[in-house]
Amino acid sequence: MSLFDLHAIANGLPAAWNSTVLGTVGSTNIKLLRMDQLPYGEEVHDYDEALLVVSGQMMLEVAGQALRIEAGQMYIAEAGIPHAVLAGSQGSLVIVDL
Repeated sequence: MSLFDLHAIANGLPAAWNSTVLGTVGSTNIKLLRMDQLPYGEEVHDYDEALLVVSGQMMLEVAGQALRIEAGQMYIAEAGIPHAVLAGSQGSLVIVDL
């Protein structure tokens, strides 16, 4: 079992929006990244993706609807549904590829 200091790891990443894999559970990747106020373009996956805001906030657009996800909240981006991160997102984000 490993202990992770998510804030320290996120702050130590060389660039925002570049995730690092913390580990895997079965075939599921658990990743961490740092958000930096800039938007991140639309993506679509063939798998569900859990987005857990550890600190700060994430401004997300899903199918044309803007959402605000605060620290301590999680959003599940469903497979096949386009989603994009809007400007103003900042802090640390854990991503779990389901």
